Amino acid sequence: MLIGIIVFIGLVFLIFIHEAGHFFAAKAFKMKVDEFGFGFPPRIMAWRPGGKKSKTFLEASSTQIEIETDRSETILQASSFTEVTEDKQGETEYSLNWLPFGGFVKIAGENDRVLGDLSALNALPEEEKKKYFCFQSAWNRSAVILAGVLMNFLIGWVLISAVFMIGTPSKLFIADVQADSPALLAGIRAGDEVQGFTEADDFIAFTDAHRGDEVSVTVLRENKTLVFTLVPRKETKENEGAMGVLLSQTGIPKEAPVTAIISGLKTSGAFARITVVAFYDLAKNLLLHGTILEGVVGPVGIFGVAQQAGSAGLLSLVQLLALISINLAVLNLIPFPALDGGRFLMILVEKIKGSPLPKTFEAYANGIGFLFLIILMVVITARDILRLL
Repeated sequence: MLIGIIVFIGLVFLIFIHEAGHFFAAKAFKMKVDEFGFGFPPRIMAWRPGGKKSKTFLEASSTQIEIETDRSETILQASSFTEVTEDKQGETEYSLNWLPFGGFVKIAGENDRVLGDLSALNALPEEEKKKYFCFQSAWNRSAVILAGVLMNFLIGWVLISAVFMIGTPSKLFIADVQADSPALLAGIRAGDEVQGFTEADDFIAFTDAHRGDEVSVTVLRENKTLVFTLVPRKETKENEGAMGVLLSQTGIPKEAPVTAIISGLKTSGAFARITVVAFYDLAKNLLLHGTILEGVVGPVGIFGVAQQAGSAGLLSLVQLLALISINLAVLNLIPFPALDGGRFLMILVEKIKGSPLPKTFEAYANGIGFLFLIILMVVITARDILRLL
């Protein structure tokens, strides 16, 4: 239960940090943000924090009194002061929505050029126009759109670097067992964790030192400690081991901070390349065969994998969350309508041709792209649920 809660918070954080990138970039360019939402509508709840209260000041009011006399008219002015306090409501509404497939930041003027009539906005004072996305420069708009991608990559990099700084314990596993080998006949299986050894070289040296002698090998399998007795081969053929096992050593050595940051960046780049290749395979399979690869999972599947990683230890979960964060960065950068990469591509085309793309084209492209992504996510999620049944 606790692992599930930690996993949920971790996934929520990755979505939040992506949208926070858009939010803070928009704020940095003095844009008005109408809504910051987690998930997609229908809405569960929303709130708008109060804005800053202005300082209390005195407002003067005057009353004129006319007094007529025989000789002249005298006008007296009586003044009074009233205490006034302005309360400005916060400009951004924060919402929690039912569909937990992502989130969104609604920036003022972001969709007006595509979906609305700009005549009302054009009538605004120049200072007020600066708050609207549609009146910002191509550079500013691009920076806001790509800020979410950058935040996800940075968070992934930070998490991986932290793992390198802390280090993970070294463990030795049985990766494979050869047919008719002493290990197989004794009962050792692939996936067993060897106890008493953390380095493959030490285990190999132990085996070589006891060729032809009876030895005991202790392993951990499904949280149960098992002890197997076997006799390593005295003479071996080519590609044949004394015990007949293939070893797999896991663990990350602890590194100095600077080295860990560099290793984190290299690993983040490797994760990004793996994601690009995986997406290419997904797209090719979807276009050529109309099917989704078996290894592709949605939110439900990710949650299950993350729970397994959490069971293996906190650092394993951190590594997985780092991978997911980098996946989000790469996938959002794909030049597909409704994704950040698609919106950036439209700004790039606008900059090259010197004028915006037709409003109807942008509207239809983003709408169809968004619908396709939602359908794809629903199909993948449904498949994840069926796997659990």
